[in-house]
Amino acid sequence: MDFSSITVLCIGDVMLDRFVYGEMERISPEAPVPVLRLGRTREMPGGVGNVANNILSLGGRAILIGLVGRDAPGAALRTLLGARPGLTDALVDTDARPTICKTRFIAANQQVIRADEESRLPVQDAETRALIAAIDAHVDAARIVVLSDYAKGACAEPVVRHVIARARARSIPVFVDPKSRDFSRYRGAACITPNARELAQATGLPVDSDAEIEQAARAAMIQADAGAILATRSEKGMALVERTGTGPAGTVQTVPARAREVFDVSGAGDTVIATLALAAASGMTLAQAMHVANAAAGVVVGKLGTATADIAEVLAELDAQDHAHVAGAPGLLSRDQAADQVARWKAQGLRVGFTNGCFDILHPGHVGLLAAARAGCDRLVVALNTDASVARLKGPDRPVNTLRDRATVMMGIRHVDAVVAFDEDTPLNLIRLLLPDVLVKGADYAPDQVVGADVVQAAGGRLLLARLEDGQSTTRTLGRIRAGTVGTRER
Repeated sequence: MDFSSITVLCIGDVMLDRFVYGEMERISPEAPVPVLRLGRTREMPGGVGNVANNILSLGGRAILIGLVGRDAPGAALRTLLGARPGLTDALVDTDARPTICKTRFIAANQQVIRADEESRLPVQDAETRALIAAIDAHVDAARIVVLSDYAKGACAEPVVRHVIARARARSIPVFVDPKSRDFSRYRGAACITPNARELAQATGLPVDSDAEIEQAARAAMIQADAGAILATRSEKGMALVERTGTGPAGTVQTVPARAREVFDVSGAGDTVIATLALAAASGMTLAQAMHVANAAAGVVVGKLGTATADIAEVLAELDAQDHAHVAGAPGLLSRDQAADQVARWKAQGLRVGFTNGCFDILHPGHVGLLAAARAGCDRLVVALNTDASVARLKGPDRPVNTLRDRATVMMGIRHVDAVVAFDEDTPLNLIRLLLPDVLVKGADYAPDQVVGADVVQAAGGRLLLARLEDGQSTTRTLGRIRAGTVGTRER
């Protein structure tokens, strides 16, 4: 994944995140509270500044727009931003409010208290005009826009309305991390990324199950006239519902969170929307981008403080998720497991191949086909007909080997990376679900005879017709067994 050519316009509530580390060794004699002996202090951009920080850490470029006071925290924030190559400081100075500063006091590797410095004064007309002017000056340089609304004033309705209108007029998608319960404020956004609680509050609907997430997301999409809702669900991972996309319209696509020790969730939402925006702007589908964002979030919750993830850490986490998934799953994946696996591979920039068949009695012809298929892609998925499907195609005496046995043997082939089954007479529905980059069949098929070839090619994939080894087939092998000629060479 290379995000170096992508510039993200980041708009929202910018703040200074300050972390003060100390030790607690005694209780105060003045009151029943611990005494914190202060040590080192660390400062970094927070809010939408942390979104920009994540974009830079992942290799992208960012333009940052928000309100900053003419004060010491504001000066410290601009110094931090000025030290980051690839970041354009387009912040708006204001005399109407102080720079938002959140100070977290930490002892024994955990927060013990947080102190916030901010104004609750509504955004002023002069501030709104200045924010809009900054947007107009920079929107054309961006490939995607992120609105990070912390409900601190910068994402006032006129500002949000203006940036979405300007971006849509230029076919630039806008991704929103919301805080308002009224999603209609974000009308026209390409994707909104609430957590489960925010989605429930915005819609008044339960969000515990996948079905409830889907229903709530549908309601939110209508309310906001949005293209997609991606709900973050803590230990349950993420759920995506799109109006149109790689999955059936309106259905929920999920990705689980990998079990890990969580140190701090500060800024995890910033990491999610930063990674999601970069991945989507790079050409990934939202489902693929969700898998990358899920991995990035997994990295940052394992760190203390407002953290970022770099591209190497995200790739390592994707690989760890990949291996954990394969290790914990049976040899035969379900359709949903296969879809998740394929999405992760694609998110890593890997070309996914697909071939299918009964593969009842494995012979050299099969192995040659699988070798040729794997040579044409980075990961190969093999779809096996179920026992009932084989019987319909081959007759009541087939298959010789059960589906589980065939899957076990297939997973032992070094060319094969995943095995899934289909019960229909053809794998068309499975091909539509997985949407492989390379569809592989034997060269005994004509291109117009290959089921799903039109689907794959319409999505930008290709058809590979692999040369078959002469004289090799399961039917011929069974005939030799019945004739008692096994072990003799056919001439």
